[in-house]
Amino acid sequence: MAVLITSLIPSSGPGSGGNTVTISGCGLAAATEVTFGPVPASDLTVVSDTTITAVAPPGTGSVPVTVVTAAGTSNSLTYDYAGTGGVPVIEALAPQAGDPEGGSDLIAVGSGFSGATAVDFGGTPAAGFTVASDTLMGITSPPGTGTVQVTVTAPGGTSCGVPFTYSASLPPRLLSATPRSARPGRTVVIFGCKVNRARAVSFGGTPAESFTVVSDNVILAVVPPGSGTVPLTVTTPAGTSNAVQFTYLSPPVIKAIAPQAGDPAGGSDIIVIGSGFGAATAVDFGGTPAAGFTVASDTLMGITSPPGTGTVQVTVTAPGGTSNGVPFTYSASLPPRLLTATPQRARPGDTVVIFGCKVNRARTVSFGGTPAESFTAESDNVLLAVVPLGHGTVPLTVTTPAGTSNPVQFTYL
Repeated sequence: MAVLITSLIPSSGPGSGGNTVTISGCGLAAATEVTFGPVPASDLTVVSDTTITAVAPPGTGSVPVTVVTAAGTSNSLTYDYAGTGGVPVIEALAPQAGDPEGGSDLIAVGSGFSGATAVDFGGTPAAGFTVASDTLMGITSPPGTGTVQVTVTAPGGTSCGVPFTYSASLPPRLLSATPRSARPGRTVVIFGCKVNRARAVSFGGTPAESFTVVSDNVILAVVPPGSGTVPLTVTTPAGTSNAVQFTYLSPPVIKAIAPQAGDPAGGSDIIVIGSGFGAATAVDFGGTPAAGFTVASDTLMGITSPPGTGTVQVTVTAPGGTSNGVPFTYSASLPPRLLTATPQRARPGDTVVIFGCKVNRARTVSFGGTPAESFTAESDNVLLAVVPLGHGTVPLTVTTPAGTSNPVQFTYL
């Protein structure tokens, strides 16, 4: 059976060799040798007919890897020896200063970083490092003092050192603020590093109303007046921090409500126009919660009034605060309001039941301007009316001393 290889894991390694490479394919059970270029692997283990492992020998550059069996030699896959271009070189390190407690994130630019095995700060191993490419590394500093030399060790050797200074006088660094949005007067928790010597906390250039340093990592700050999304910064004697974003929440504004009067029994449907309604949490009528409300948009709401008396202030509350108040008057002398009539189609002389609110003081029931032959108020909500002569579809209304109702449609048979 012909031997075929499909993958090498890993497909690169140090120039010194010694790492184990897993080779996948088929027909591998009969493997007698694995070669890296012209050099055979120092060890070979057959795991199954589809998998073998081999220990890479020392080498340089890119070489073909093949598997040899009694039936022949496989196809080849490329294996790269990393770090064989010479001793690594650090051309630049940024930033060149960091916290004595360690944890500073650095970027090293240079060459020969592939296969790097160590990064040292004056002989102290880095807290961590990541090789992004042969020319770029990310490094996390360990704790330390003074100025030390940073070096990178790779298969090609150890780089020259570049200076890194541990300094307690670094400017603060902010991580986040919570909540990230609030209204003026609220307290925000600011998380960061070296904020314990804060001299100022700024919201878009406006000083916080007050702030309290809790620890080297936490500040409590009271939000000053402002609007929009602004940069939040902390300033210490060592400088000003990076900025984190903070958004002001503004209270909603009621520009108009309609109607501005309703039934003392509640249940009046009201439209509210304004702004900031998007996340409304409450609507109050002089301190009494609305019977219900629906937010149609940031500028439009529908509200159902609760029972009440007199003239009260209607307010809307949202995360940004509570709106201005607008007057709403409870009045027993409101005109009637009709809901429906049944049947909605009838002949002259038939009796129709009219349902609504405040119809008990009816003076007139009109079918398209023609008075009903007779009517009887059963309650505040029900009238019985005898259909007068007429034809077509006409508006049916009820008139009381307080005014005339809205119309409902009635059709003559």
